[in-house]
Amino acid sequence: MRLACLPAAKGLFASLALAASTALLLATTSPVRAADPINAVPRALAMAPASAPAAGADGAFIVGSKRFTESYILGEILRQTAAAAGPAEHREGLGNTAVVLAALKAGAIDVYPEYLGTIDAEILGHRTPTSREAIAKELAAQGLGMGVPLGFSNGYALAMPADAADRLHIVRISDLAAHPDVVLGLSHEFLGRMDGWPGLSKRYGLRQKPVGIDHGLSYDAMTSGKIAVTDIYTTDAQIAPRHLRVLVDDKGYFPSYDAVLLYRLDAVVRHPAQWQAVQTLAGRIPVATMIAMNGRAELRHEPFADIAKAFVSGHLDVNAAPTSTDAAEASQRNALGGRFVTRLFAGDLSRLLGQHLLLVAVAVFCATLLGVPLGAAAAAYPRTEGPVMATVGVLQTIPSLALLAMLIPLLGRIGTVPALVALTLYALLPIARNTATGLLGVSGGLREAGTALGLTPAQRWVAVDLPLALPTIMAGIGTAAVITVGTATIAAFVGAGGLGDRIVTGLALNDHAMLLAGAVPAAALALVVQGLFALLERLVTPRKAA
Repeated sequence: MRLACLPAAKGLFASLALAASTALLLATTSPVRAADPINAVPRALAMAPASAPAAGADGAFIVGSKRFTESYILGEILRQTAAAAGPAEHREGLGNTAVVLAALKAGAIDVYPEYLGTIDAEILGHRTPTSREAIAKELAAQGLGMGVPLGFSNGYALAMPADAADRLHIVRISDLAAHPDVVLGLSHEFLGRMDGWPGLSKRYGLRQKPVGIDHGLSYDAMTSGKIAVTDIYTTDAQIAPRHLRVLVDDKGYFPSYDAVLLYRLDAVVRHPAQWQAVQTLAGRIPVATMIAMNGRAELRHEPFADIAKAFVSGHLDVNAAPTSTDAAEASQRNALGGRFVTRLFAGDLSRLLGQHLLLVAVAVFCATLLGVPLGAAAAAYPRTEGPVMATVGVLQTIPSLALLAMLIPLLGRIGTVPALVALTLYALLPIARNTATGLLGVSGGLREAGTALGLTPAQRWVAVDLPLALPTIMAGIGTAAVITVGTATIAAFVGAGGLGDRIVTGLALNDHAMLLAGAVPAAALALVVQGLFALLERLVTPRKAA
């Protein structure tokens, strides 16, 4: 049994070593560049060829999607369509372009819905619009293909409340130049994209300093007056109900964003039946249909799978008008408690909780195996304490999503492994630090007494040093475990599951009930873990004689 576990253990620790070196490299770069893997596609990733495909579950056709409503829905439509011809899975909400592209090139997914303008400007890095033939040729050189135009275009635009636009006489994007005090709240990806804010502000001479905000939260931020302008997708269902004015792109900055599929060329060979089924979606989703599906998710809070099922089965009611914003908000406030309870005790609770516990347990176990020896070495050799603590401390400063985005191409997969590597690295500091502190706190007299009894240094360490330092070490492990319970929610960004799935979905939909249904169990779990380790710490603390 032990021998069978050796290859897996060696693989995990090799991954940790590789990730640690990558993490240190990220930490030594400038703060702006450290965030680039999330907000923009790194050139090295964009131009890298696709690697060998990862083995899918039972040879399934793996569909990926980004972390916003439309991508969730399209990904589920692709999965259900492909599933009619063979095994298919949907790895949903994998983050922004950099993360999902890394997953595609690593072979962790076979296809995902993308947009022509994003492929042209963001992935391939073209400064000016390029023909589809040239784009296809460049992608083919990387082992990728672009095809199956879905029938609609969803471009970027800027929007603001219509009454504020009327008051300030803002109709076009160029009008913003005359109002430098207008507060812009833009999505983090738009802030870093080559076809986003950097080029837009230069083209229009805009001097505003926008703040970064999650796209799902930007509408409420505009309603409350915290921001005045945000970036939107032109198929957003929120535009009409919230009475927003889409500002005219009078200088023609934004390229065409026709919805297409970005896929691995080898997937067509490996999954011919599923690919043939997916091709039937070409031209079947007009703009009105996409807006209607987005509305059912964002305004009615219907599950993505149900919306996709209605479309695939041909029963989608495109003409059903969404409720007005005021009525929807009132209804949402009144139903929040009931929806929270429903979301909280949904059928996926046990599965997500189990995934979350597994991530925490394995990450803390691996961090203990690494952190205790590191702390012991720092205590035994004082000259190494500074470098050791500095190294594990630097790991804490790296943005979690940036680390995950870099781990995917390095490890060649998405899911549990990159999540565990990241969580293990983040859990090292309290364990290593408390181990060193506990061992250094052992009285010199007690050490000398152990030596006088004839104990070897190793025997003395086991019989004297470790038992006396154990309460402090347990406190460090407990702190790491509590931190990891919260940090493990990032696993959802790479398809590793856990309670973060609900939080990510709630952010995408601006669904407070779904957010709470993920956050409350995570907070409760952290309290339980803290209580358990406090009890363990008391049990291992030597009792003083009366």
